[in-house]
Amino acid sequence: MAAARGPARRFPMLVADNWVLPLLLFGVRRETAYVDLGEGRLLARFGRWRTETPIGNISGFLITGPYRWWAAIGLRRSVRNKDVSFGTTARGGVCLSFREPVRAGFFDTVELTVTVADLDGFAAALRELGISGEDGRRHQRGGTRGTRIDGVDS
Repeated sequence: MAAARGPARRFPMLVADNWVLPLLLFGVRRETAYVDLGEGRLLARFGRWRTETPIGNISGFLITGPYRWWAAIGLRRSVRNKDVSFGTTARGGVCLSFREPVRAGFFDTVELTVTVADLDGFAAALRELGISGEDGRRHQRGGTRGTRIDGVDS
């Protein structure tokens, strides 16, 4: 697995216009909602919360979405899966899986979903670091795409 060298690459989260005011409750503004990859680390910022972990702790990723708005916006923890989301839009996100738990908001988790604006670009950057993943986004008519990001069909 390659470590990110040089300055961090920033992937802003997509803050939907209709959620700007409600997200202020979490301290989230467009300039405080992003993911940085660089110097061997991932840093996810969501308003006043930050999650930081070595790149080597990321075991994989899954692109997901779209979501229902009530299950997507804000700092969220799934009751069923115990995963955490830094959600700024219902359009979609990238679920990162970790080998060791990380602190995300108030929770320790082994999965964190981030709603970056450039889902495919973020996935490509993860792939460049040797992290494998899949594209599980739902088509408009239901179903999943099921195509691996590295071009190998699943």
